[in-house]
Order: sequence, then structure tokens, then C-alpha cells
Amino acid sequence: MKFEDFLFTHDGADLFEKTQGLDEVLTSGVMTGSEGLGIRLSEKTSPEVKIKEKSGSEHKVIMLGSNSYLNLNTNKKVCEAAMRAIEKFGYGMGAVSVYAGITDIHKELEKRIANFYGCEDAVLFPSGYGTNIGVISALCSKNDIIINDSANHASIFDGSKLSGAKLKIYPHGDIKALEKILQKLKNTNAAKLIITDGVFSMYGDIAKLDIICDLASYYGAKVMVDDAHGLGIVGATGKGSAQACNVEKRIDLNVGMLSKTAGAIGGYCATTKKIAQYLRHYARSYFFSTSLPAPVVAGLNEVFKLLEHDRAGRKELWLNITLLREKLSKAGFNTENTQSGIIPIVIGNESILFKMHQDLRLSGVYTNIVTYPAVRRKDCRLRLCAMKDLTKTQIERAVEIISKIGKKYGVI
Repeated sequence: MKFEDFLFTHDGADLFEKTQGLDEVLTSGVMTGSEGLGIRLSEKTSPEVKIKEKSGSEHKVIMLGSNSYLNLNTNKKVCEAAMRAIEKFGYGMGAVSVYAGITDIHKELEKRIANFYGCEDAVLFPSGYGTNIGVISALCSKNDIIINDSANHASIFDGSKLSGAKLKIYPHGDIKALEKILQKLKNTNAAKLIITDGVFSMYGDIAKLDIICDLASYYGAKVMVDDAHGLGIVGATGKGSAQACNVEKRIDLNVGMLSKTAGAIGGYCATTKKIAQYLRHYARSYFFSTSLPAPVVAGLNEVFKLLEHDRAGRKELWLNITLLREKLSKAGFNTENTQSGIIPIVIGNESILFKMHQDLRLSGVYTNIVTYPAVRRKDCRLRLCAMKDLTKTQIERAVEIISKIGKKYGVI
């Protein structure tokens, strides 16, 4: 079975025939890589957590598959703020932001995010996916050109398609290819937007934002960075990929997600007042979506208080990132050029990947599984995410289990 086998309706077929085909494969007993998807948590996310298998059985795993790098989703002050907001505002807002769906704490959060990036304003979106969809489709149209890194998040590509703009794609991290595209567009009158992840979610490396900004300035393009996995982690004080590349004042659209380091849900775009005002009127995923619940927003205000002053545990996290990466590399695994809390283990064979992912989970280590369409099949991988609260003992035990299973399948 391949993912693309069930994407389209065959000529003359019933619209829902492909759903039957997928079901037959998933229930056939053939390993597809989906065995560990949709596993349920039986308690709050932590470095060692009880999960429930699809069979109903429960067991503990060392959690190396959570985006809550700094464990802020269980931070005491964050949770207490959320509880106070429930008492005052209830658990949901009941309206979109442009009607009566926001409070003072929503505006406080937008201000905190704007200040964090040194921008004039910021716009909150109720989902991360909807942030990229909304920002890109609002600002770009059929008369414009969008230039994407091939490893950008799916939501960036979906927003680009939705905008109707002409789309150009350069191979992941290939700055020479990006410049060739810009050179060919030098004499066009079309407005140009270069979009890149800050930290690439499947590779863990950081975009060369200093060079990208230089090229954008020279060729008259704007720059948008989705720093979902960079917020609070990379940069001298955790300000993200732009800080890591010393271009904090050169990014036109600072997009981030509140579902990774921040441990909640939602997204944002920090930018100028005029662009933010425009987004509030033209970003359909903002205009037509109910706003973030007040308890989530209250918790996020506490999160950004910690991030503003680099007091969220970034240094402790980096000790764990370094330890995990070094031990995996020493064991013989290919972790590529990771520069963040994302540590890939390249497998390169889907059949082995599916078996390893299954064995790891059942042996007490939860990782994320990554293959097509997120990456090419020959680059399929396990994606590990380090967490601040992991202990040295847990990391060593996890690497021991991963190494044992890696040897079993000839990966190392």
C-alpha cells in the first residue's frame, strides 16, 4: 500500500470507494506504519507516561514524541492561570474574534507576542495550520509569486495553493537554487514572498535566514518565517531562528505556533500594525473561526512571561538535547544536521521503519514515525523530540532500547 493509492477517485468509481480500499488494507494485518498512530494518553504528557494501545492495554513509555519541549503544558503557574480564566470566562468564547470573541487577556497575549519579536502588533489564530493558511492566502494572490523551501510544512504549501499565487520551490536548504529562482524573476513586476520554516520539522536544522534575508533584500522580496519549532528553543535567549541567525529585525512576517514549545493550541503572526490590521480583515481562517478559549490564552500569557525572560528551562532542555543526540550518534545512528530539539534517526527503508516504530513503542519508547508525504520514502525516519524534564536515566534507557532494536534490524 502507498499513501497516494487512495488520494483520488478512479474514473467511474463511487466517491467513497477509496475509503473502502484503505479500510481493507488497514484491517488486513499487513504492517502499514499506522499501528502506532492514534495511541491514547492515559494521563498528562510527561517524560514517562502511560499510554493506551488500540487493543485497550496500557503501559508506560519514555515520551520522545511530544512537541512540548519545555513541559509548559503542565507548568504549575500556566495551569493555575488557565483555571482562573475558566472561573471568569468559561471554557469557550462562543464567537469569532472580530465580533465579541476576545477579552483583555487575548489582547494582552497579542501584545506580549509582538514585544517578544520586537514588532508593532501580532494576530492570534485559533490553530497553527489555520495561521499559515490565513496569512498566506490573505496577503498573496494570483498576481504574486511565492517561493518555498521544499521541506516547508504542509500548511505552508496548502496556503500557497489556496492563495492562487504562482509557486516556485527550491530543494531543501539549497541557497544557490533559491538565488537562481530570484535571478530569473528579477525583471518581473510581480510581488515576491520567500517562505521558510525556521527550524525544519522533519530534519531539525535551521534555515539560513541571514543569507535568505540578504537575497530578499537584493531581489526585492519579502520574507515569512514559520518558527513553530524554534520558539523558546533556538537563539541566544530562545527568541527563535531569526535570533540564531541575527536577523530579528529583517523578517517581515514572524509566524509561530502555540502548540509546540508553548504547549497549547493556536498560532500567530507578529508584524507591523498595518499588516496585522489587514490580516484581521482578510485572513479567512481568522475572520471565520471562533477565537481561542480564554483559559488557553491565560495560560499562554504565563508562557510568554517565562519566554520573554528566558526562564522557561531552555538551558536544561539543551543539556538533554545534547545528551540524547550524542548518545544516539555514538551508537551509530544517522541524526543528520539537527540544530534543535528535533532529533531524526534516518532509517531509509519503510518496512524496517514500520517494524522499528512498533517494537520501540511496545518496548517502552514512544517516537514519531515519518515517511511520505512528509519526507521522501528513501529518507523515512523516526523523529525524536527532547523534553526538558527527561532525566539522564530515562535518556540512557531510551537510547539502550533504541540501539537494541536498531541492531535487530541492521540500522546500526
